[in-house]
Amino acid sequence: MRLPDLDELLTLRGAARSVSLRAQGSARAQLLGSHRGAHRGRGLEFEEVRPYVAGDDSRSIDWRVTARRGRLHTKLFREERERPVWLLVDLQPGMFFASRTQMKSALAVRAAAMLAWAAAHGGDRIGAVVVNGQEMRCFAPRAREAGVLPVLNALLDLQPRAPLPPAPQRLNAGLGTLAPLVHPGSLIMALSDFADLDERAEPLWQRLAAHAECRLFWITDALEERGLPDGQYRGGIPGRLWPFDGAAVRKRWLAGWEQRAQRVQSAAEKLRTRLIRLDTAEDVAKVLPSLLRASKFAA
Repeated sequence: MRLPDLDELLTLRGAARSVSLRAQGSARAQLLGSHRGAHRGRGLEFEEVRPYVAGDDSRSIDWRVTARRGRLHTKLFREERERPVWLLVDLQPGMFFASRTQMKSALAVRAAAMLAWAAAHGGDRIGAVVVNGQEMRCFAPRAREAGVLPVLNALLDLQPRAPLPPAPQRLNAGLGTLAPLVHPGSLIMALSDFADLDERAEPLWQRLAAHAECRLFWITDALEERGLPDGQYRGGIPGRLWPFDGAAVRKRWLAGWEQRAQRVQSAAEKLRTRLIRLDTAEDVAKVLPSLLRASKFAA
């Protein structure tokens, strides 16, 4: 299975032109701006405070300045033309797994690259937090190639190249790094198999979803969902392999998968977003545009 290289990720720039990251909204919302902000921040940047004028939105009153000066003052905002788009990419050792076509980690790298190019094409600023088993890299949002290229290099550097011992809670570590960096009106796209998704991360996800749009890209492989065929196998971690029988472990295997699927779906529902599932057998350049169109995200 071939791992992604820089030439391939640069080539995805063309395929990304058919990808739109904009939420689908009403005509009224489109008149207000290209990126919707309902319930998740206004997609606006603070500009100044001035005395209140009849007809100003009461929600924009600056009560601190009003109390200090004894006269109503209101905040003025300007439209944020370049929305911050954050990628949270999970490349921990468990992502080095596949039964066909490409590793889950390779699929995450390719999908993240395509989403980064799509953000650049859309005039957004792209930032990222990329984690693997030992390292984490964080990039502040920047526009165009200046934002995309450092992220591509980090994806390639941090992708696993061989089986390694598990590194649990790496996605949660990345989430903790990302949370204080996200501004209202941002878009966050998380790419992971969400194997470690648990209640410990829920407050962080909820904090982000309160003022930013979150999208979950679930990286899966058919073998995880269906279980092993009948037969004898060896599995485990490097240096510690155990024999087991496919038929004997299938019931427990499938129960574990069902629990994970329920956790991931529940997380998406709490974040008010639809889940996009990417399978290792799929060509991301072909399937991602249609999956995003079909999802019809509502901000």
